[in-house]
This record gives sequence, C-alpha cells and structure tokens, in this order.
Amino acid sequence: MFSHVMVGSNDLERSKRFYDAVLGTLGAGEPVRNVAPSGHTRLFYRHAGSTFCVSEPIDGQPATFANGGTIGFTCDSPEQVKAFHDAGVANGGVSIEDPPGPREGALGVMHLAYVRDPDGNKLCAIHRPG
Repeated sequence: MFSHVMVGSNDLERSKRFYDAVLGTLGAGEPVRNVAPSGHTRLFYRHAGSTFCVSEPIDGQPATFANGGTIGFTCDSPEQVKAFHDAGVANGGVSIEDPPGPREGALGVMHLAYVRDPDGNKLCAIHRPG
C-alpha cells in the first residue's frame, strides 16, 4: 500500500546518527544521500522492499512532527523491539509511553516500544507473533 514514509528534520546529521542506529537494528544499511533540485538534502533508507526518508523541509520552513501521527516499524522479535528502542534512546531519542514490552491488543499479545526521534516524530517498534 505504501511506497515510502518521509519525515522532516531540522538537523540532518543528528537525524542520520539516530536513524542509522535504530534502522540498523532492523537490518537497514547506509542511506542514499540525495540533493533535491531545490538544494535540500534527503536521506533514503531502503530495506526489505520499504523506503524511509529523512529530508530537510523543501519549503524552507522548520520541520515539525505530526500530532497524533505514529510511524510503525515491523520487528522480527521482542528482542529486536527492545534493541530498536534502546538504540533510539542512546542516539538522541526519547522513550515515551510504557516501557518496551508485551501489550494485549485486538489481535492478541504483541511487543511494542515507542520512542520520539530528535525532531519529535513518534516511532513504534512492533512485533506481532505469527
């Protein structure tokens, strides 16, 4: 359904350190660095058929996060959920909501962790036992 997700950043190098760490826990490698025709730099992380992008805002305005928005990343195990969370906190992110761990949901028990990136975007690491 989705081709990509893009978030804005006010400090691309700070965001790169953060996303290199958290997306590295999922197996993503170095991003492709691209300069848009507008002169703004963007980072494209590609992994397992998905693309996650971090960009300087092309309109020249400060990057802001979406109130009520969450970007979810699929993890292979509860341990990967925790690793994602811990890498985020160690690289400038902030742990939010409950600590990483199991939650009862409509589809049964799943493992979740929530962290905000350095620009305030809300991320969820999730493992749903299959």
